[in-house]
Amino acid sequence: MNFVGIIPARYASTRFPGKPLAMLGGKTVIQRVYEQVSKVLEYVYVATDDSRIFDAVTQFGGKAVMTSPNHKSGTDRIEEAVNIINKDFDVVINIQGDEPFIHESQIRTVCECFADPQTMIATLGRPFTENDTLSDLENPNSPKLVCDNNGFALYFSRSVIPYVRNAEKAEWLTKFNYLKHIGLYAYRRNVLAEITKLPQSSLEIAESLEQLRWLQNGYKIKVGITDVETIGIDTPADLEKAELFLTKRH
Repeated sequence: MNFVGIIPARYASTRFPGKPLAMLGGKTVIQRVYEQVSKVLEYVYVATDDSRIFDAVTQFGGKAVMTSPNHKSGTDRIEEAVNIINKDFDVVINIQGDEPFIHESQIRTVCECFADPQTMIATLGRPFTENDTLSDLENPNSPKLVCDNNGFALYFSRSVIPYVRNAEKAEWLTKFNYLKHIGLYAYRRNVLAEITKLPQSSLEIAESLEQLRWLQNGYKIKVGITDVETIGIDTPADLEKAELFLTKRH
């Protein structure tokens, strides 16, 4: 199968303007993401609406595509980018532009989901471990998911799912194998074209989770399992943590 990795990157982030061009260990955040993805995929592009990001990517030797500034989601942006690139890809992978430590194994795992012909969309889940706390489980900024017996997503939520009846909340992590959602997505090419035409759904609006639009419209989302926890960068404080992580790793 032909895979392409698209990295949506906006300059005008509310919490961290200019985030893709922030420096991390002597390289921009977007360059670090691009280089990690390029370890696995032959075709990688940054999809941006800002000439500063476009220029920075081409300067380090990467491929970039200029897209409309009016997209409401990264999914819409990558659909436009794939149309501009105009090559025959079977699967499009949507890589977050603020994940400079995305692991090669995570990209491979999401690719392997498409060995199942029923897979329309793929994403990742990480099992909660003994190092996770109840506070981690209850964090609404860290969505949870539940799967059926074939590894397809049943639901995603900012709430704790499932509710464990007849057990104290402090015991929940020992009573059920909870899954944290990792926001890496891949789509069959025709499915990407279809889902970007869907209106927002009631579940999506309620939880503010775009993937619920796809589930509510009957699309099957395969969930690959990863044990890797990466550091996403949403704020300048996260960048400081990432810098520290990089220093320790070296």
